[in-house]
Amino acid sequence: MTTSSDSLDRPTVLRSPVVWFMSLAAAIGTATIYPLQPGVAEVATSMDVSVAEVGVALACGPVGYLLGLILLVPLVDRFAPRHVLSVQFAALAAVLALNAAVVDPWLLGLVVGVVGTGSSVGAQMSSVAGRFADPLRRATVLGIVTAGISAGILAGRIVGGWLTDVIGWRGMLLTFAATCVVIAVAARSVLPATTGRVTTGYLATVRALPGLFVRHPLLRLAAGRGALWFFAFCTVWAGLAVALSQPPFSYSAERIGLYAFAGLLGILATRLAGVWTDRVGARAVILVGLVLAVLAAAAMSLFLSNTAVTLICLGLFDAGLFAAQVANQSTVLAINPTAPAQLNSAYMVVYFIGGSVGTAFGASAVHWWGWTATTSIAAGAILIAAAITAASRRR
Repeated sequence: MTTSSDSLDRPTVLRSPVVWFMSLAAAIGTATIYPLQPGVAEVATSMDVSVAEVGVALACGPVGYLLGLILLVPLVDRFAPRHVLSVQFAALAAVLALNAAVVDPWLLGLVVGVVGTGSSVGAQMSSVAGRFADPLRRATVLGIVTAGISAGILAGRIVGGWLTDVIGWRGMLLTFAATCVVIAVAARSVLPATTGRVTTGYLATVRALPGLFVRHPLLRLAAGRGALWFFAFCTVWAGLAVALSQPPFSYSAERIGLYAFAGLLGILATRLAGVWTDRVGARAVILVGLVLAVLAAAAMSLFLSNTAVTLICLGLFDAGLFAAQVANQSTVLAINPTAPAQLNSAYMVVYFIGGSVGTAFGASAVHWWGWTATTSIAAGAILIAAAITAASRRR
């Protein structure tokens, strides 16, 4: 079927119900990387291995996500989003069911990596938003979709911890698999059916990703600072699960998962950040978000034993970094609005390299150096990102 170029990226394709479905789907897809984190101690006990070994296995999730960003995200610039994403959610459901059957940490790491690959649906939804949204509301629409991603990061831990205590971590994974089946069916009829304008070969598109950083200085800036603050984010949350599972706390997986409720403020922040980015520009929103996150991390490093203070700091920490992410990613999607997925793919690869390192680092750093040192390192990474942003000129 041939489609005129004028109708390929018509903003009206993304009506409000579609945008909110995309946000929900992004939440569920993103959540599939995180539900085992609160139950890391229970998984280790069931496999008779150390918590550190399970922590390394879980770090394969972001690594797999990197592969999804490289291999799968560009597909939504080439094929109809409804076809790509319905198939991907179905595959994600199958792999989650397989994950529920693993019995040793090396296999857990392998399957978690494959789950991470499929969970790149969140980045694909962001690319769809960048392609189909009204240019004057692109950051606002992106904020709604990113709010779903943020909710998925938090809900993955909250629901994962709760279900792990109720039906075990294997039953929890099967529940997530069933949810992905429902989304796969709905995506088939809800998402846009318009194919993209990309005409180059698929392999050529993948090979061209590194060259995008050479051609687009703004992409280099956005990816570098984003990787720094996502390293900090994953360091804090992975480290928190380990710190709270050990003496003197020794909290259950459910109680650790409840700490993720503090991040609900981050969901509101993504919505507001999209609106304000459209109004005042990305640079100002990024700087405000990073300053807030640094202050929260500094306070959090000293008050882990005070639950109320820790929850407030976690909320502010997430709000600052999620707001910065919306503003930062909007600058990437605006580079080429007719085919944003390739640029978004390149950006997210670097972004999640930072996250992968942070997940592995945070789980081990608390054991090696303690909570205060771990959060201080995270705050230092955010400060570097803020300094880079402050030194950059408006574009």
